[in-house]
Amino acid sequence: MAWILNFHKQVTENLKVMKKYILLILVVPFLLTNCDRYPIADFFVSRNIVDVGETVFFTNNSIDADHFEWDFGDGTRAYAFDASHIYTYDGIFTVTLFAYSGNRMVDKANVTIEVLFPTTLEVTVLEYYDEYALEDASVILYNNLDDWYDEYNLLVEGFTNQYGVTAFSNLNEQRYYVDVWEEYHNNYLLADEDVGFIETDVLIRNDMNYFIAWVDYVEPELKSEAKRDKRLKIIKMEKLNKREYKDKLESIEKKIEERKVAREKEEKL
Repeated sequence: MAWILNFHKQVTENLKVMKKYILLILVVPFLLTNCDRYPIADFFVSRNIVDVGETVFFTNNSIDADHFEWDFGDGTRAYAFDASHIYTYDGIFTVTLFAYSGNRMVDKANVTIEVLFPTTLEVTVLEYYDEYALEDASVILYNNLDDWYDEYNLLVEGFTNQYGVTAFSNLNEQRYYVDVWEEYHNNYLLADEDVGFIETDVLIRNDMNYFIAWVDYVEPELKSEAKRDKRLKIIKMEKLNKREYKDKLESIEKKIEERKVAREKEEKL
């Protein structure tokens, strides 16, 4: 009888020990995964050097984090897993990603983005003889002369302000061909006389480029129902000789200098 009691006691002790081991097996992994977890912030960027207006993409490679905060360095933030951003002015910006875990642990990673002034073309539309500025004129850019003549594959269109000015940004380092039309004005005959009247220089990358687009006045009764028509090339009778782009170089230089001064004043406001 005594040995039966001892056997029962031993079994009971063994069961208690087994319960402790089972409890440890269940609890230890939980402690390791929840108490000791520390987030690791990491990401990569699509480009480190961009122009103003370009979209930058950020891909999140963080580990052991459940929510995130992006600081783009220009006063704006985002809270998605991945992010994208467009900078509206040039400069050097530090982008920081904060990676948080559920227990409020945090890690951060950062990268520097250089944002450059976009390659920009400012076009000023002036009447050829009296040199008055033309407001609300349509200005279209083309890649090549054939497209200009065929009015095919237009790149971008803008309209002039009260000073006869419109600007195009994020352009390529190349020549462009400028089509100008307004109800009573266009540059079609000038283009036939000298391609220089519609052809820009090769644009300087990440700089402000200037172009004076000269136009002719078209008599109201010859305006072709107020539509673009490159066949319409009748202008003032005072034009006697073929005009050349070089004849306007002095005036162009003067007008461009005036625009540079005006732009500097606008930027200071």
